[in-house]
Amino acid sequence: MHIRATTEPDWPILKALRLAALRDAPTAFGVTHASAAANSDQQWRDRAAARGPASYLLAFSGDTPVGMIGGLVSAAQEFNLIAMWLTPEHRGSGAAAALVEAMKAHALAQGHQRVVLDVSPDNARAAAFYAKLGFRFLPHWEALESHPHIQLQKMEWCR
Repeated sequence: MHIRATTEPDWPILKALRLAALRDAPTAFGVTHASAAANSDQQWRDRAAARGPASYLLAFSGDTPVGMIGGLVSAAQEFNLIAMWLTPEHRGSGAAAALVEAMKAHALAQGHQRVVLDVSPDNARAAAFYAKLGFRFLPHWEALESHPHIQLQKMEWCR
């Protein structure tokens, strides 16, 4: 398993993983499959090249892409983990933890001291996974943009 940052030529991989994630877990992300699928190739190129608010890391098993994670700085200057997803056959393999750890290291290398994410407490597997990696729930809630009936709770990484 190896993890690396995306580059512009990775845009088809990033696009394929993101669209697969949105098909697999449509209520876990802030965008819908339809809205992401409508993005132009240039928008995907810009995302892969980190020409925008977010940067992305990819996980590979051999030459096969198996997962992704994103990170961006919010208006509150918090480093937010976003778009975390693994192919179903690689869940439980350690790849997810490696992706999160790599993105936390990326955030710290950029000088960010606060790393947060949003998750539905009803997504018990994800919430437990993040807690195992040192994240704790905060008393901050907001609606999921793509599905406003779902409430997300903020988690903060506690070093």
